[in-house]
Amino acid sequence: MTGDTHLWLVRHAPVDGPRGVIHDSDVPADISDSTALAALRRQLPAAAPAFCSPARRTIETAAALGLAATVEPAFREQNFGAWTGRRHDELRAEFGAAYDDFWRNPASNRPPGGESFADQVERVRARLDTLPAGNVNMIVHSGTVRAVLVIALGIPPNSALQFVIDPLSLTRIDRLRRGWRVGAVNR
Repeated sequence: MTGDTHLWLVRHAPVDGPRGVIHDSDVPADISDSTALAALRRQLPAAAPAFCSPARRTIETAAALGLAATVEPAFREQNFGAWTGRRHDELRAEFGAAYDDFWRNPASNRPPGGESFADQVERVRARLDTLPAGNVNMIVHSGTVRAVLVIALGIPPNSALQFVIDPLSLTRIDRLRRGWRVGAVNR
């Protein structure tokens, strides 16, 4: 690493779709809260490189913030495989105890055809190591923000799942030459 990297992690705007669903990457963002978007835009460093996941909701949020973000597949949300696009109540009814067992240890368990949160952490870690020094804006998902918290704090993945990461919230994490520093979470 050649210098300090200051991560400005923004969770995308709320999903413009039904609640209780494990949304796919093509679900749009509700970017109608222009006041919240303007307030967030003022907090982000100007002229910093920006990255977002390939999900429509992160791309739309980045655009609403006036950012020309580079799409980065490594920053996508956890892959829920066969559960993607399905309602939680439907999954519980169909899979019963197996669905409940998944949520007893969601960081290590993998949904059918998907990845675990621990897998997501490692995917994010590999890409974080290549980010440039200086300010970096990231428009991502709650899982991606939690993955960076796992890395920065050196905590078990299950512990990071306890963090609340609201839509249009800002989390500030610095990768310094001497280690990591968390400035704010879910601001």
